[in-house]
Formats: sequence, structure tokens, C-alpha cells
Amino acid sequence: MRLHTLRVTAFGPFGATQEIDFDALSAAGLFLLHGPTGAGKTSVLDAVCYALYGAVPGARQSPGTSLRSDHAPVDLPTEVLLDLTVGGRRLEITRRPAQPRPKKRGGGHTTEKAQTWLREYDPEDGWRGLSKSHQEIGEEITQLVGMSREQFCQVVLLPQGDFARFLRADAEARGRLLGRLFDTRRFAAVEERLAELRRTAEAQVKAGDDQILALAQRIAQAAGPAARECPLPDVQPGDPGLADAVLGWAATARSGARERLDIAASVLATAEERHAGARRALDDERELAVLQERYAETRRRADALEAGRAAHEEARERLARARKADLVGPALDLREEAERVYRRASEGRGRARARLPENLADAGAEQLATLEHRLREELGGLESARRAERRSAEIDDERAALERQARADDDLVRDSEGWLAGWETTRRDLQARLDAALEAATRTELLARRLDPARRRLDAARRRDALAVDVTAAEQRLADAREHAVSTHERWLGLRERRLRDIAAELAGQLAAGEPCAVCGAPDHPAPARPSDGHVDRATEEAAERTHRAAEAARAEADQALALVRERHARARAEAEEPDDHAPDDATGTAPTAAALAALVDTLSGEHADAYRTAAGAHAAREALAAAEREQRRRSEERQRAEQRAAARTSRRESLDGERASLDEVLDRARGGYAGVAEHAAVLQRRVALLVEAAGAVREEATAADRLKEADDRLADAAFRAGFETPEAAAATLLDDAGQRTLQHRIDAWQAEAAAVADRLAETAARDAAARPPAAPDTAQEAFDRAERALREAAAALGAARERCAELGRLSRRVADEVRGLGPVREEYERVARLAGLTAGTSADNARKMRLEAYVLAARLEQVAAAATARLQRMSSGRYQLVHSDARTGGRRAGLGLHVIDAWTGRERDTATLSGGETFFASLALALGLADVVTDEAGGVRLDTLFIDEGFGSLDDQTLDEVLDVLDSLRERDRSVGIVSHVADLRRRIPAQLEVVKERHGSAVRLRAGADGLSD
Repeated sequence: MRLHTLRVTAFGPFGATQEIDFDALSAAGLFLLHGPTGAGKTSVLDAVCYALYGAVPGARQSPGTSLRSDHAPVDLPTEVLLDLTVGGRRLEITRRPAQPRPKKRGGGHTTEKAQTWLREYDPEDGWRGLSKSHQEIGEEITQLVGMSREQFCQVVLLPQGDFARFLRADAEARGRLLGRLFDTRRFAAVEERLAELRRTAEAQVKAGDDQILALAQRIAQAAGPAARECPLPDVQPGDPGLADAVLGWAATARSGARERLDIAASVLATAEERHAGARRALDDERELAVLQERYAETRRRADALEAGRAAHEEARERLARARKADLVGPALDLREEAERVYRRASEGRGRARARLPENLADAGAEQLATLEHRLREELGGLESARRAERRSAEIDDERAALERQARADDDLVRDSEGWLAGWETTRRDLQARLDAALEAATRTELLARRLDPARRRLDAARRRDALAVDVTAAEQRLADAREHAVSTHERWLGLRERRLRDIAAELAGQLAAGEPCAVCGAPDHPAPARPSDGHVDRATEEAAERTHRAAEAARAEADQALALVRERHARARAEAEEPDDHAPDDATGTAPTAAALAALVDTLSGEHADAYRTAAGAHAAREALAAAEREQRRRSEERQRAEQRAAARTSRRESLDGERASLDEVLDRARGGYAGVAEHAAVLQRRVALLVEAAGAVREEATAADRLKEADDRLADAAFRAGFETPEAAAATLLDDAGQRTLQHRIDAWQAEAAAVADRLAETAARDAAARPPAAPDTAQEAFDRAERALREAAAALGAARERCAELGRLSRRVADEVRGLGPVREEYERVARLAGLTAGTSADNARKMRLEAYVLAARLEQVAAAATARLQRMSSGRYQLVHSDARTGGRRAGLGLHVIDAWTGRERDTATLSGGETFFASLALALGLADVVTDEAGGVRLDTLFIDEGFGSLDDQTLDEVLDVLDSLRERDRSVGIVSHVADLRRRIPAQLEVVKERHGSAVRLRAGADGLSD
């Protein structure tokens, strides 16, 4: 894969469009990507990764992180375009992330969906589009590159910090990284699948053993006493002899249950014979007791009949008399009803005559009717007078309403004229109020445009003053760090020089008698060098060197911190000094102070608040003016309508007065001395009602007297025909239906009892039983109960024995079935358990206790170590080489150990013992070796462009030359390497450079293709 061109727009720190020509950079084989901290060096690598995979590396892809530049204009969309050759094809990938854009209609923003385009270059047809689908393009690029995003970021972008951690990490951490790069999830899946199969098979075996033991417990419960004589063997799930032990024990339990079944059958036959004899004896005693009790009861009933014979004859005679009196009953009822009607009529006639005048107290019905007719005629003549009286009242009400309307209209006219007299003054006041509010609104807008910039300048001035203090502190820290770095460097050089002077004494300290010298090879050592006073050993020199490196790092950090705070101070100062377009020019030309800007903000805020309060009343003033104009029109119209109504009322009064005069003449004649026509008519109506009531009462009394005389005659005749001397005697003998039915029931009951007693006395069996001794059914019942209990117990014992035998047979068959079915499952479990233990590293057959995934990763790590050693030896001048170790460390898993062999000592040691610079080029060699192995693993895809991110600041000049030689040798495989660093020494050593410049409106890139060629 070779990169040709990268174009980024509004991406990360780049506010405008920036284009990078990788072909020009790759021509030198080795190029440098540098720039100040925060300028956007890493963002160039993010853009390459985003173009390929639609996502940026690592934590920079966290939720809430936007790829869009804060410096970009709102109408410039964020876009990344990458032109590359991969798999022998020239492709162009263009991606736009989801981002906000201004709405085409109206205000506000809307979110535009992410978009992707893929084109391919054809030498004959030029560029042609392939796809616009995110999924299709992602699958196509992943297949062509041959690596996932994680592998690409680990192999092509070479993050040195990650590989330094990998170099010092334990086996678990190395396993996680290698597992992601080489995708060994399938081997872990095999381990997990075998472990799952083992757990499943183990659970099935245990479930089978538990089922067999559960059936054995049920057999013990079903066996009952036999189980106590032959208890269940003491076996547990998983015991090899569990099945045989349970089967044998179940057979013994079945044999004991069959013996108890035979004994229970014999006991049941004896109990059945005894139960039948007790049943016969009990039936005989019960029958004798029933007959004796029947005879005694019959004698008691016969005595009771003789005692009630007299009452029976008296009831028969009384019932006969009552039935004769029933013939007189209708006449008695008729006479009582006629008497009640006559009494009511007499009382009504008395009440009616009491309300009549004295001269009419003895008048007959005909006289009263004649007087009623005359009064009705007089009442009819008053109906027209009533209508005239009602009209007269209506005229009075109408005249009163006219007077009220006149008074209301007068008040309305006076009020309207008073209000309209001040209308012009009111209108001028309201118009002036509205004009003042509109003028204040204009002033509010002007003050608002001045207030926001003033507030921003005030905030910037305050930040500027605070950052000025930070700049002074950062400058002091940088001076201290520089002084400390110089002193540590001088001390380290002094110690190194002293050690080199006494290096012979250091080598002599390693000599041993009879062993050859490492310098001359002689076995004799006649005069070994002796250390001088103040000898410096290697550990002291290395400690001084580490102190110097730490001081240099602290100085660089202080330098970066000073640059950052100076940039922030300059930005705040520029914002604070930005001129106000609406304010008068400052003749002094001095930077405004925070106090002056605060005073300006307070002044503008006060003026803006006052103008805003005045402008807020514009709507109310406009509404008040409109309401006043509506009120003026309404009052004018009401005054005109009131004047029109006054003229109409005058004409109506004259008409009502004429009509009232003619009605008064008619009413004077109709009142007849009363207060009004209605009162006269009411008196006549009351008199008519009294006459009607009195005439009706007289007629009703005469009719009731005739009916009473007729009822007396019919009652006397009915009593005589029924055989009674007087009607009173018949009434005393009379009984109602309920009384007669009661007497008849008593008579019928005595006669039925007499017949039943006669039949019972005629029974011979009861007389014979009474002559025998008294029966004893209770004694026979007790004997029968004892026999029945014995029978039930024997039957229950036999049924239980049969059920026990059947249950034992059924459970034994189930146990045999479970044992047969569990055999293949147990064999499968043993086979799977051996395989799972072998792949998990827990089996005794696995000598190194290595898991399957760890074994595969160990092979990959061995390949990576071999590929890394080829470059590490060159970087370290043949001193170091990386080797893979499969030994267990710290009780953790084996196979992923990584050691370094020091050729100077010939010893193998852990990679964590390397110094800072040694760790860098060792991790760089490891990263390059890993890139080779992952590339081969991915199918031999060529990676023509690599990037190395930071870490060169920890190398001395000689080591840096060796590392650059190794990187430069990558051109032998037709590769170009980009180094991402801000180390100043690299700018002199690497001619081809891509500089990222940090500017106020966003970062920009500059390409230096050679020693003198510089282009933007």
C-alpha cells in the first residue's frame, strides 16, 4: 500500500483545505513530520486512518469527540480525501462525517448524514465511481489492505508508547495485544467451546447420577420396613460403582416386599370371615330393637287419642254452625258498607251548610243550583274588564321603562361629552409615549452591538492579566530547568570521563586466575590495574545519565509549557485590544486595562437596561393609542344614538296617555265598589264554589239514606232463612275461612291418627317382640366395629404391599434405564474433559501448562522476536537481541515471555531492565518486526508507507544515527518511513520534511521536499 495524496478540509485543527503530496515526501525514503505541540501532527495520521476505515485511532474516537474543526466557516463542510495504491489498484476515498450545516430554508442548523465515495483510476477511462455505500466501501478497503483498523494503527502508524509498554508488559498484557493483531479469537473460541462441552457433559453426568440416587431414595421410601433391614449403600455422584450398588440393593428390596405381600393376603382372608359373622349378629339385634320401640310408641298414641275425643266432638259441632252462618255473611257486609257511606255523606252536608249564609242554611239542592247559575253569568261579564285592567298595568310599566331609559341616556350623553372634550390632549400624550418607546428600541439595538464585544474584550483582558502571571512563572521554571539540565549534563560527562580513565581497573576487577583476559587473551595477569581515588563505576555513570535524561525531559516539558502559555497570553491580549467599531478611537494607543473595560461594560449595561425598559413599553403604548381611538369612536356613536332614542320616547308617551284615559272609564264601571276587577271576580268565584259544594252534599246524603234502608231489609230476610232468630245471633256465630280451615284440619288429623293406631295395634310381629327381653344393639355394634377395623387394616396392608411391589418394580426399571442411558454420556464426558484440560493448560499431559491460544501466540511472538532482532542488533551495534521465552513467570501463563540478550555480558535478562534510550530502539525494532509478521500474516500485502510517532528524544547522537540508518534501510524493500517528532536535531538530519504550522485561524502544512525546496 502506497499513499499518494491526502487532502483534508475543516478537519481537526485544519480550518481550511490542506493538501499533502506523499509522493514527493516518499521520494527521499525517509521524511519528517514535525511542528509545535498541539499543531496537528497526529491529526495527519488520524486523517489517513479515517479515510481508510471511517474512524480515528484509539481514544480519539471516544463519544462526544467531533472531527470538525472549530476554525472552519459554517458553510465549509468537513472532508478527507485520500489517493492511494493498494493491491495493484489506484483508488481515491472521500469521506465526510456527520456534521451540522445551515438550513437551506429558515434559520438554525440541521445535521447532515455521513457520506463516503470510492473511485478507481483507469489509465484509459480516467477516474470512475465504484460505490457510495459505507458498508461496501469498508469491506472493499479491509479486504484490499488485509488488516483491521486496530492492526493498521499498530502496524502502519507504529505508536512507540504502546510498544514500550508491550516490551515491559507481563504475559497477560502481551497476550491481549497479540490476540488483537493476529486475531487468535478462533483458538480462544476452541478453548471456550471445549470448556463449555466439558461443563455440559459434566452437568449431564452429575444430573444422571443425581437422578439415579433420587430414584434410589424413592425406592427406599417405597420399600418401607424392608429398607430399614437392608439400608441404601453409602455412594456419592461420580462414584464408579454407583450404578451396580443401586441395582443390587433394589433387587434385595423387591424380594422382601414380595414376602410381605403373601403374609398380608392371608391376614385379609381371616378378617373377612370374622367381619361377616359380626354383621349378621348386629342386624338381628337392630331389627328386635326396632319392633319393641314400634309397639311402645303405638300404645302411647292410642292413649293420646282417648284423651282428645271430647275436644274433637266440640270442634265438629262448631264447624257446622259456622257453615250455616256463611249464608248471612254477604247481607251483613252490604249493611256495614251502606252505614259507612251514610255517615260520610251526613258529615259532608254539615260542613258545606256551615260555610253558607244563614238565609241559605235550609235551602234545597234546586234553590242552590239556581243561585249558582246567576253568579256564573255575572262572573263572565267581568272577563273584558280583566283584560282592560291588565293593559292598564302594562301601560304603567312601559311609562316607567321610558323614564328609566331617558335618565340613562341623559347620563350617557353627559359622560360622553365630558370624555370627548379631552380627546385631543389624550391622543397627543399617547402618541408621544409611542414615539419615545420606538426611539428607545433603536438605541437598545445599538447598545447591544457594542455591549457583546465589550464583554468579550473584558473576559480576554482578565485572561490576559492572569496569563501574564503564568508566563512569568513558566519562564522562571524554564530557566530553573535549563540550569538543572546543564548541571546534570556536566556532572554526567565528568563521571563518564573519570570512568573511562579508570576503565582498565574496571576490566581488571573482572579477571580471574587461570582464565583468559577479555582484552589480550592471556591467562596470566601479572600487574592488573588498580582503581584510583574517586573511581566511578558503571552504575554511578548510568544513574547520572538517567538524571540528565530526566532533567532534559523536564526542560523540554517546561519549554513546551512556556510556549503554550505564551500563545494563550498572546491570543487573550489580541482579543482584549481588538477595537470597537462603535466606540471612539483611543488617541493614546495604549492597551485597555481590565478596570477600564469593566467600567465601560457597566456603563453600557446600565444604558442598555434603561433603553430596554423604555422600549419594552412600545407594544403597550401602541395598544393604548388604538384603544383610545376605539373609545372615541364608540362614545361619539353612543351620543348620537341616545339623541335619536329621546325623540322616539316623546312620541310613545303621547300615545300611551290617550289609551290610558279610555281604559280608566271601563274599569271604574267593572270594579263595583271593590279595589279592582280581579278582587271582584275572586269574590264571585268563591261564592260559586260554595254553592256547588253545598248542592252536591245535599244530594249525596239523600242517596246514602236510601241505600241504608234497603240494606237493613235484606239482612233481616237472610237471617230468618238461615235459621237464626236475629241478625246479631248470626253475626256472633260467623267464622272466616281461616278459622273454618283450622277446625277442619283438627278434625281430619284426629280421624287419621285413630285409623293409623288401629292398624298398628293389629300387627302381630310387634306384639311378639314386646314379649321378648330388651334388645342390646350397642354391644353388637361394638363387636362389629372391631371386626370392621381389623378388615380395613388387613385390606390396607394388602393394598400397600401390592402398591409397594408395583412401585419397586417400576422404579427398578427406571434405574436400569438411567444406568444404560448414562453409560455413553459418561464416556463422552471423559473424552471431552481430557481435551478441555489439554487446551486449557490444566492437564498433566500439557507439560508447560500452556493454553491453546497462548501456544499460538507464543509461535507468533517467536516470529516477531526473530524479525525484530535483525534490526535491533544493527541499532545497538550488535549488542542486543530479542528472544522469546516460554517459561512461566510469577505464576502466570507460560509462552509469552520476552527477554533481551546482552552480548557484552552474554546473559539473558528481562526487557524491563533496559534504559530509556535502549527501550526506545528495542520497541522500535519490535514494532518493525511486528509489522513484517502481521503483513505476512495478512497475505503478504505490501506496506510502502510507515509512520513512527515520537520517542526519538531519548536517543544520543550515535544511537540516533544507527536508528536512522536502520529506518533508511527500509528503502531496500521499497518503503518510505515518516517520523513524527518535534526533536530539533532531526530537522538537520532529515531533508524531506512536512511541517505543521499552528496559526490563529487553524493549522496549515508546509512541504520541504529537499534541502532547499520549500513549498506551502
